[in-house]
Amino acid sequence: MRELLSIIDASRAIEQRGVQAALATVVNVTGSTYRRPGARMLIAADGQTVGSVSGGCLERDVLNQARRVLQRNKPRVVTYDSMSDDDIVWEFNLGCNGIVDVLIEPLPHNGKRGLLAFLADCLDHRQTGVVATVFGVEGHMKAAVGNRLMLSERQSAIHDIGDGDLAESIRHDSRHALDSGTPKVTMYELSAGRAEVFIEVIQPPVPLVIFGAGHDAVPLVRFAKEVGWHVTVVDPRPGYATRQKFPLADILVVCRPDEVHEHIEIHRGTVAVVMTHHYLHDADLLRTLLPLPLRYLGLLGSKRRTQRLLHEARKEGVLLSESNLDLVYGPIGLDIGADTPEEIALAIAAEIQAVLAGRSGGMLRIREGPLHEQSPAANAITLSGTIHGVVSCG
Repeated sequence: MRELLSIIDASRAIEQRGVQAALATVVNVTGSTYRRPGARMLIAADGQTVGSVSGGCLERDVLNQARRVLQRNKPRVVTYDSMSDDDIVWEFNLGCNGIVDVLIEPLPHNGKRGLLAFLADCLDHRQTGVVATVFGVEGHMKAAVGNRLMLSERQSAIHDIGDGDLAESIRHDSRHALDSGTPKVTMYELSAGRAEVFIEVIQPPVPLVIFGAGHDAVPLVRFAKEVGWHVTVVDPRPGYATRQKFPLADILVVCRPDEVHEHIEIHRGTVAVVMTHHYLHDADLLRTLLPLPLRYLGLLGSKRRTQRLLHEARKEGVLLSESNLDLVYGPIGLDIGADTPEEIALAIAAEIQAVLAGRSGGMLRIREGPLHEQSPAANAITLSGTIHGVVSCG
């Protein structure tokens, strides 16, 4: 998320300078790769780059390919295959064992709104969006590489896909992706040919609400902002929840635990951390937070303290189902031997990320299976034939 925000900010600055730019996007991967579909890299004509599409092995060639794209003003797809024994693999020092398809396209200028403007709207308004991008075309279809359809929770679909039947099929699948939150790569076979499309789900920044503005909340805010989360800090003490103390926080709220509903919007995607260091305040907050549809609720303190708080919540009539108890993490954080405020903040942020990703937070060296999960659709739907080395199309 932080990378996408940086790309959007950089694109605005580049446009103000009157410099042309291209955008590289990973649209499909097979096997082991460093980045997943949706990874982006902004390349300005003057050589400035923001973001990445790999661990550093592909960026130099992507920069060169982007210069050609800007010269021709036409998008193209470049395929990097590290499964091959070709010399090109050794030239790029590819450390993974997979295939990466990268779409490189010129960005619109002269005030025209495009992909990055749509992404900025989704992030600014904290809404989910879907971007469906054509990156492979065969036959005689009225669609081209780089055509796309975009829609969001508040905006109906807009597209530049010339084939009406293809556009309607993509619109249907994009609506489903918007509801399910699941990206995929899909092959559409029509009478005139076929098209391969990456349907990407753009999620809004993770909304993190930190209850407690003590000194240990400061590094947690910093770590959260580093990964692009939207952070709200809540504390009943005006002298604690200050802009001077939390310059990176998006929102500062001064209110009592029983006033949370009046000041903060908490929905199904919200992540909450309770670290007030005040037992009665924690108890009041739990009565408010436990019935809410949170994605994660972390409690700072010992296991015994957490169990006592939950026991008292039950006694006071708070209905604790198995589903909302599963969202309670106390003691909070991964077991990394944290002691200092910074180490504790790191453990908390890492646990939240693991929960959001559906991972256990264990060490990767003992993980079985791929590091990045791939959807069955992405694995099953491929173009016929094997591509080796570097191939461009479009």
